[in-house]
Amino acid sequence: MCRSIKTLRPPALPEEATEEDMRAAALQYVRKVSGFRAPAAHNREAFDRAVDEITEATHRLLDSLEVRGAAKTG
Repeated sequence: MCRSIKTLRPPALPEEATEEDMRAAALQYVRKVSGFRAPAAHNREAFDRAVDEITEATHRLLDSLEVRGAAKTG
């Protein structure tokens, strides 16, 4: 589906995903699902809110994943 979204968990990404990485993935997802590269002004708030919510969900997902065989950090 979204071929330009990269995997953000180790070992695919050697270091921890950054906020920028997560937001870029969320933006690509919202663009794909909505069909808008850049929304019209009357859709901007909904578009931006979706990106924010997906970024937050990505944080929660990555924080809760246990990758077997990966070194624990923190």
